[in-house]
Amino acid sequence: MLPLSGVTVVALEQAVAAPFATRQLADLGARVIKVERPGAGDFARDYDRTVHGESSYFVWLNRGKESIELDIKSAADRAVLDAIIDRVDVLVQNLTPGAVERLGLDAVTLRERRPELIHCSISGYGTGGPDGGRKAYDLLVQCEAGLVMATGTSEEPSKVGISIADIATGMYAYSGILTALLQRATQGVGATIEVAMIDALGEWMLQPAYYSGYGGQATRRTGARHASIAPYGPYAAGDGALVFLSVQNDREWERLCREVLDRSNLVEDPRFARNPERVANDAAIRPLIEAAFSRLGVDEVVARLDAAGIACARMRTPADLLSHPQLLARERWRTVTTSGGSFQALLPPASIVGQEAPMGAVPRLGEHNDLLRAEFLAPRDVVGR
Repeated sequence: MLPLSGVTVVALEQAVAAPFATRQLADLGARVIKVERPGAGDFARDYDRTVHGESSYFVWLNRGKESIELDIKSAADRAVLDAIIDRVDVLVQNLTPGAVERLGLDAVTLRERRPELIHCSISGYGTGGPDGGRKAYDLLVQCEAGLVMATGTSEEPSKVGISIADIATGMYAYSGILTALLQRATQGVGATIEVAMIDALGEWMLQPAYYSGYGGQATRRTGARHASIAPYGPYAAGDGALVFLSVQNDREWERLCREVLDRSNLVEDPRFARNPERVANDAAIRPLIEAAFSRLGVDEVVARLDAAGIACARMRTPADLLSHPQLLARERWRTVTTSGGSFQALLPPASIVGQEAPMGAVPRLGEHNDLLRAEFLAPRDVVGR
């Protein structure tokens, strides 16, 4: 039996943050009922059409869920939603600011009726404050948290290439819900959980904030290199391929010099004695490393770095992930179906030995309309609940 078998979640969700949280719950065996707008659904369904005609975002975030179309402003459909809420363990929502309060779906209203309910709200900027009522999307929160100014090159700031603010928020919502389920199991009470995107990404941004704010120096944007560690980043091999490496301490620097670069004299060079000196003289390190690598192909460079205990990686594309030899060798892929065909999905990163995630199908919009209406509008003794 999976850890969350028997737990039912209703999700008033869209886009990325909340669906990411609830998909993690589904992977642990929870039943997740996704409420979608009639005829349109979660707008992430229309972001693209790359996976057998479906959105790459949607198939990533919504496998294993049930979909029901409800107009929650309609009395008839609201009755269905209320019947579902009366029987679930968890409600997750990331509607626009103020929407749940106007609809009477806020935590205060619902938990007054059902104190055991776990109610999780996801927002951009939290409750109150000057930005509490503003809409928020991933890029905007990256800007507000300072991430864009810490990413990119010295010439141009850049956003992170994935929905990192949404993902961070979804993971904190997920862990908060798990904590609340544990609390309810041990103390018998539900919980009200609030997760703001700016809080989630703000937590992840504290190191550069401390480094710049307390250090009294502007944030350095260094592309794929590191603002405070050297050598770190991409270096060209003789065949033109890039190898990324990271030297974390003086011992590793010595091994790099002696065993990979064949330049023992660099160990005693005062320009490179400690990491702060290496960072200050990083421009002098790069040609030394690439001069040594220029005689070798990428395979030999990686082999030498591995033998010396220097962490390294090859440059791969996002599409390469689907055939990454390490994931294939460990059998981390499973086939998931959609209405248009099948695709490969990764098993959850936190794997429990002997318990595999169900990896259910991606639902069509409203696929479970009839079944869910029949189940939740029927008298409880009829359905045995």
